[in-house]
Amino acid sequence: MQNIIEYVQNKFNKNIKYSFNTGDTITIDYEIKEGERIRLQSFKGIVIQCKTNTFTLRKISGNIGVERIFMYNQPSIKNIEINKKGNIRKSKIFYLRKLKGKKANIKEKYK
Repeated sequence: MQNIIEYVQNKFNKNIKYSFNTGDTITIDYEIKEGERIRLQSFKGIVIQCKTNTFTLRKISGNIGVERIFMYNQPSIKNIEINKKGNIRKSKIFYLRKLKGKKANIKEKYK
């Protein structure tokens, strides 16, 4: 019985913590199921909020802001790539919703 419990926990309970924070620009590849077809779609955006179980990405698509909420242990997420590390002091940067153009840029963190 103990082996079955360990197998289920290892198979379905992925406690993965990623190494990105608020202000980072990341690209997520995730699966979309359309009928019987499965395809990969990527979403590149700025992390505007990180919670214990979820994080929110924001991107600008044709002068319209698009936000998407992902779960850390979502099984449809296949790859997460960190493009830029942002230099942000706040943990939630909702003020980006009001900014446009150069004002919406985030300074990059240099090593």
